[in-house]
Amino acid sequence: MLNRPRVVENGNLGPVNSTVVPRYSGAPTFALLPRLDEIEQSGGTAEVKVIGVPFDAGVSYRPGARFGPGHVRQSSRLLRPYNPATDTSPFAQVQVADAGDMAVNPFDIDEAIAAIQADAMELTADGARLMTIGGDHSIALPLLRAAAERAGAPVALLHFDAHLDTWDTYFGAAYTHGTPFRRAAEEGLLVTEAACHVGTRGPLYGRKDREDDARFGFGIVTSSDIYRQGADAVAARLGERIGDHPLYISVDIDVLDPAHAPGTGTPEAGGMTSRELLEILRGLRGLNLVGADVVEVAPAYDHAELTGIAAAHVAYDLIGLLGDRP
Repeated sequence: MLNRPRVVENGNLGPVNSTVVPRYSGAPTFALLPRLDEIEQSGGTAEVKVIGVPFDAGVSYRPGARFGPGHVRQSSRLLRPYNPATDTSPFAQVQVADAGDMAVNPFDIDEAIAAIQADAMELTADGARLMTIGGDHSIALPLLRAAAERAGAPVALLHFDAHLDTWDTYFGAAYTHGTPFRRAAEEGLLVTEAACHVGTRGPLYGRKDREDDARFGFGIVTSSDIYRQGADAVAARLGERIGDHPLYISVDIDVLDPAHAPGTGTPEAGGMTSRELLEILRGLRGLNLVGADVVEVAPAYDHAELTGIAAAHVAYDLIGLLGDRP
């Protein structure tokens, strides 16, 4: 492979220098970052690892999120090292590397969940934190299991999604993209008084869906709340709820309105704008973020990389939060 000059800042190996090398050439790692093996071969360690989970056997409607990691990486080529919105350089704060994709069984969801948890534990054994790109939302459960085990305690959760994802079952299956946070609450992985759904909207199966969710202790900030209250007020409210707890953030890209993210499996009208989502995330600086994911990007339904670009920018800001750890 050709030697490609990289941005080096604060001693960290960053993206390929796109002022010298065209950003549309070369290996499509996230934001043109170095691969994990490149960091390790140079004797370094990655404090934040970008990992793909190409798995969508848990979907209940449109399939295709298994192709999400590659699509988000392709859509991330235009990201630059400095984020003026937060006055930070995410790739200079900490060493960030692309760890590639997990290899999980597409035919056995139980085996896949076990493999994701095991891989997450292995990737974080050196103290690194994960920025995971899915995949459908069923992958959040094993990632939460690993995050809680690494934290040594239940974790706070911010769940950005059009849907609650606390249903009990689909077709008799306990593990689907609509059930991960019910399972997580049942397993004691969450500090539920510091857990909240953000951006929910759309029809439910019945009032019992909300009643079940409330019984587990989740808070809810709907997309209508965000519209009426504004991003800054919502971010402040979420920060108060989370407090000092170790925090996991899970972003289903369908939290965005289909106008901003058409390429997803279960779109709902009336969603957040990409600007609102990014501003809320930027308002969470200073919290103890221990892991994050962006899921449910289904490129077959995307147009002009709208969804991929939105997901890439969300992941970029989440990396900034992971590097901004107190």
